[in-house]
Amino acid sequence: MMAQNGKLSQDVGSEEGYRRQLSMHKIAAMKKTVLTVAVVAAVAVGLVLFIEKRSYRTYDIIQTSEQEDIVSTKYEVMSGKILRYSPDGAALVNSEMDAYWSSLYEMQNPVADIRGDWAVIADVDGTSMKIFDKDGEAGSVTTSYSIVKARISSNGLVAAILDGGDSTWINYYDSDGSLIAENQTHVEDPGYPMDVAVSDNGEIMMVTYQFIDGSDTTSYVAFYNFGDVGQNEDDRIVSGYTYEGVVIPEIRYFDAERSVAFREDGFTVYKGRQIPKESATEKVDKEIVSTFCDDDTIGMVFKNGNKDKQYTMKVYSINGSLRFTKDFNIPYTTIKISGGNILLYNDSQICVMNSRGVEKYSGTVDGSINNFIKIGWNRYLLVLDSGVNVIKFS
Repeated sequence: MMAQNGKLSQDVGSEEGYRRQLSMHKIAAMKKTVLTVAVVAAVAVGLVLFIEKRSYRTYDIIQTSEQEDIVSTKYEVMSGKILRYSPDGAALVNSEMDAYWSSLYEMQNPVADIRGDWAVIADVDGTSMKIFDKDGEAGSVTTSYSIVKARISSNGLVAAILDGGDSTWINYYDSDGSLIAENQTHVEDPGYPMDVAVSDNGEIMMVTYQFIDGSDTTSYVAFYNFGDVGQNEDDRIVSGYTYEGVVIPEIRYFDAERSVAFREDGFTVYKGRQIPKESATEKVDKEIVSTFCDDDTIGMVFKNGNKDKQYTMKVYSINGSLRFTKDFNIPYTTIKISGGNILLYNDSQICVMNSRGVEKYSGTVDGSINNFIKIGWNRYLLVLDSGVNVIKFS
């Protein structure tokens, strides 16, 4: 009996020891996993900081393509590839200029607007528009009046400002080119349309008008809803805002519910999928010389009176919060965001900053620059008067 009890005690002790060893093994494995994760995270953070802070001294040309008519040919990023277009036609190409598709047309002054997989090319001061998706031509439009501007949504709907002489028209088209709606405007009411923008889902069209009220220039920003919410509203206007003594020359939609109006004294952000409302306003007391934005960034440049660094750049998130302020003295003629980087250039100099304002490269190039865009990680398309180069910095 005693032997049986002793054996029982030995068995119990052995089981408890096994459990203790198993628990210690699990704790050791967990500590090892946590340590491994911490090391990987530290390496990743270090790599990000290295890439963030790293600047480049030169660039290498990794691809060259000579074009016969480089002056009238334009290049923009579309659907992760390159949209090349001219008065004679358009093509979607890769970095080696090999075409996925091409389309012929005749225009005098083609200007493209691109959102994701969709693009509209409009003949400014002419009467024709072509609508494309990533697979080629989707629709065609011939207007009754001269085209002033055309904007496209990320699902292919197009809004266009047309000049009819005594009056202007703001027309809305489906992706196949069929007319959805048209709206005649007059200088007296609601004013002359300065710009138009379309939400990503195509339901909201945003228009900025300008008119003279007494001796003051006044702007009016209107939101037209082409969904169920707007069908019972006059002219489908679901919200509108008047700004006395302020010029608003440019507007932009970021996504399906957020947009911005660039004012001569700053910007105003709007939010709302069905009935947009003002959500933030930022004003500056300096002369604004440039504005730029992409889907999550708003930027302004103004002169600050400093002889050494005469420009100040302020960059904000699309909710209006300030990300950074940077003084600089780069003699640029063009500034834009491309692939998340801020690009500045003139006819012979380029400068690249990351999204935090860290200068990655600044220098001169051989040739006259027509365009400069980012097409991949450390890959840029440099369009010169002599041809097109794909470059990377080193």
